Amino acid sequence: MPGFELFGEKEKSQVQDVLDSGVLMRYGFDGMRNNHWKAFELEVALTKRMESKYAQLVSSGTAALTVALASAGIGAGDEVIMPTFTFVASFESILAIGAIPILVDVDDTLTLDPVAVENAITDKTKVVMPVHMCGSMADLSALKAICDKHDLLLLEDACQAIGGSFEGKPLGSYGDLGCFSFDYVKTITCGEGGALITNNEAYKTNADHYSDHGHDHVGNNRGTETHPFLGYNFRISELNAAVGCAQIERLDDFLDIQQKHYGVIRKELETLPNIEFRRVPNGGVENYSFISFFLPSTAIAKKAHTALGEAGIDACFYWFDNNWHYYKKWEHLIQKKSLGKLPQEVLNQLPDYTKTDFSKSDAWIGRTISCLIKLSWTDEQVAERAATMKEVLARFA
Repeated sequence: MPGFELFGEKEKSQVQDVLDSGVLMRYGFDGMRNNHWKAFELEVALTKRMESKYAQLVSSGTAALTVALASAGIGAGDEVIMPTFTFVASFESILAIGAIPILVDVDDTLTLDPVAVENAITDKTKVVMPVHMCGSMADLSALKAICDKHDLLLLEDACQAIGGSFEGKPLGSYGDLGCFSFDYVKTITCGEGGALITNNEAYKTNADHYSDHGHDHVGNNRGTETHPFLGYNFRISELNAAVGCAQIERLDDFLDIQQKHYGVIRKELETLPNIEFRRVPNGGVENYSFISFFLPSTAIAKKAHTALGEAGIDACFYWFDNNWHYYKKWEHLIQKKSLGKLPQEVLNQLPDYTKTDFSKSDAWIGRTISCLIKLSWTDEQVAERAATMKEVLARFA
């Protein structure tokens, strides 16, 4: 999965351009930079690749979610529906703007259950935020119908699924806004970085301003720019953007490698009667960064995961016991613990997640194992891995 596995001359050349110019900041210093504008260049490439009108680069995937929400006018007291299975950044970005994360169950897609979403809507709901975990997507057509029915925003968190598609549209471009992460372990990386995409000009303008202290970026003099509203510093550096410029050119090659390796492993595992694969919604195409499957029970899945590790199969994840990606270990959210004091209004409105029933999510995640698909494997290594996984998992019928 990670683009860093195949760093090469393209990345070095792009970074060297920035170092030669000496300008590491994406804004200003026009005369020094020798017409090198790496962040802008990557934004243009993203709009083309993601078939969207606008893209805004920021410092991380978390920043992308925060900026996307703020740019759409989401804030204090607004409720954002999100899944129980995701990275902690999902609820962190919501809380950062004073909004309320409303957790709901996932289904056999390992993403938002549309029925659970419908049941969670209140008069304070403003956004439905599906998270396309492990390279595959939510049932976007059903979620979009719900959003249209209730006049809600559909914000896609595609941080783990760049390059996938749904009904022929790149993931991230199906909803009102889409977000990506380019951190060190994503399919393509900037080292650190993120982006949001949209077809809404107002959201793009807001994102451009909000991510740079509210600067309006009119003209080429930072000293004379005005500040239409408050903003924060979520800028990406030119060095990080330069790595991304090289990596996005290689995205299709990376996806081809992932699909090839995924196919070898899946072909072996499909012969096992005790294995059931996650459901990919009709019209969806994964980016093949993970292969995710269900074992017959939670107890069996735990034992199988341990056995895979003992057999030398690394980078396989049992999310049910994972500190970062499943609600059970989100003690800081569940116990409402923060370094600074959360606003009383947020504390009052947050559900009591110590008492919430997420047994439907538990039934799926408790049986799930997800294994990373690496780019750097040789054909021989993939074949050996597939055979070993089959041998180990066959014991747990």
